Parts: sequence; C-alpha cells; structure tokens
Amino acid sequence: MKITELGEFGLIDVLSGMVDEAKPEDKETAERRPLVLGIGDDAAAWRVDDSVQLATVDTLVQGIHFNLETTGWEDLGWKALAVNLSDIAAMGGVPRYALVSLSLPGQTEVEDVKALYRGMLALAKQSGVTIVGGNMSGAPAAVVSITVLGDTESKEKQMLTRSAARAGQKIAVTGHLGAAAAGLEMLAKGLSLDKEAADALKKAHLTPTPRIAEGRLMVQNGVRAAIDISDGLLADLRHICESSKVGARLEIESIPVHPAAKANFGEKALELALAGGEDYELLFTASAVVIEKVKAALACPVTIIGEITAVKAGEVILLDGQGNRLDPAARGWDHFAKNHS
Repeated sequence: MKITELGEFGLIDVLSGMVDEAKPEDKETAERRPLVLGIGDDAAAWRVDDSVQLATVDTLVQGIHFNLETTGWEDLGWKALAVNLSDIAAMGGVPRYALVSLSLPGQTEVEDVKALYRGMLALAKQSGVTIVGGNMSGAPAAVVSITVLGDTESKEKQMLTRSAARAGQKIAVTGHLGAAAAGLEMLAKGLSLDKEAADALKKAHLTPTPRIAEGRLMVQNGVRAAIDISDGLLADLRHICESSKVGARLEIESIPVHPAAKANFGEKALELALAGGEDYELLFTASAVVIEKVKAALACPVTIIGEITAVKAGEVILLDGQGNRLDPAARGWDHFAKNHS
C-alpha cells in the first residue's frame, strides 16, 4: 500500500501503534517515564516537578508549504516559528525554547538566511521564546524545521487536549476563518484587491499570530478541549471528535468567515473557512457557561458554531439555516491525499 492510499492520518495511526507496542511493559520502567501525552495531540507532554513540559515540532518545505516567489524570507521565518507556537497555544501552554533545523541549497544568499532569522527572532521576542540551538545541512530545496519546548505554567498541571470534548458541550472558535487560505489564493493567482483587504489577507497567510495568551486564559476559565486550526475547521474538529470519541454538529450560518475573504471571494469564502486551513485560531469545546467566561476574558471575538453530540465518533455534520445536511467537497488538508482536498 502506498502512503497516498493510506493518507497522512492513517500513516500516523500505523506509526503510533508501532510506538505503543515498543513501550516498556514492566511497571518500574514505565513509572520512570512520566509521559502524559504522546503521539496524537498538538504537543507531547510529560510531568516535571510543578508543571507539565510540552514539546512540538513542525516543518515547512519549499514547494509544499511555501513558494519563495510569493513568500519573503523574513515572513517565512515568522511563520515557521508561528506554526509551532500555535501548537503550544492549543495545549494552553507557555512556549519557552526553540531549536531550529535548516536545510538549504548551497546557492542561498546569506542575506536571505539572515532575513529568515530576523522573522523568527521578531516573533520569538514577542512571544518570550529563546532560540537555543539547532542544526544545518545542504539540500536541493529549502526546509525549515523547528522544535518548540514549553510548559503548562500550572501547579494543577491543567492543559487543553483533543480528547476532553464531551457530548452536550458547545463548539466555539476564536477570531475569523478563511483569511489565510484567501491570502494564499490571492498571492498564488496574483489577484488585485483593495489595499486594506489585500494587507489583511496577506498578513493572515504569511504572518499569523499564535493565540498563546488566549489558550492560557481558556485553561484558567475551565476549558479542557481544544485544537488549533491548521488543517482546516472541518478536519481539525474531526480530530477532536475522533480523540474524544464523540460527534459534532456545525451550524453553517454561525461560521465566522473573515470579512475580507467574504467580500472578495463570495460563496467560495465559506469553503475557505471550512477547509482552507492555516488560520491558527483556536477551536474549543466547553459548556455555554464556560464559553461566556472565556468571551469575557479574551480580547478577540469568540463564536459558538455548533455542539458536540453522542453520535458516531469522528462524524462531523454540517447543517444549513433550515437544518438541511450539507456535504462539502473539501474537508481539509492531508499531506498524502491524492487531491489534497
């Protein structure tokens, strides 16, 4: 079987099973390794003294995740770190340190590499993160891989996970969706939009701001289930549902589509919001009472878009304003899917 037939998440399941089988069976060895979360969430987690330590890694590959004709090196540096910080945010954690691995063609200009680091360092300073090392090698195309280490900064060791959603909880999201995917389409197709819209969409795609403070406030106000929207709203909600063994119902008219995407992409804006991905907003579930507390605590918009159900685990149902079920063609990003829908 080819990995295109199995898909990205099917492959993760296979490898996760292999890792589980290789774990030590004796109790004494297991107790020396205080692992809280392994493969399957936004970050791995293990207990250390008064907190839970977090670790995540992400990679951006030229020609797959970015095109240097539309992405500047400085923006690339910012985004490469941002996607990792967003994973820590999705756990309700605090990022501390970063390790950077670069694979670059030998003809890459030194000034371009310095610009890459300027972008990373600007976001690192803003987020309180220190770059402490990494690795470098030659390659036929540019590859930026970053590992971020953080912690929960909580003596109670509370954090956000994908497996804590429960039937009856409301589903909510921070900010607006679809802007990053709209920005990618605008840049890739060379679309000419008014300056305000173009700037907003470009910023959403190239220099997203991870919701670190928002994730921490969610934990403090009682939220326990969350994920960041990287693969797309539908795909990432399905990840929560599969991990929590629940289903979900989304109300299409409640989806907070970004105004600039809606104004310039018409009906397609909803598809971009549902499946475009890379918004790096936080998708979470909680009771209506807890969500009201979160709304009061956060500076950004928070919108309830549906409800967790007790139907088939992993099933996400999308309903229009009349209660009719919809079946969108695009469901989110899968690295190894044949159509990348």
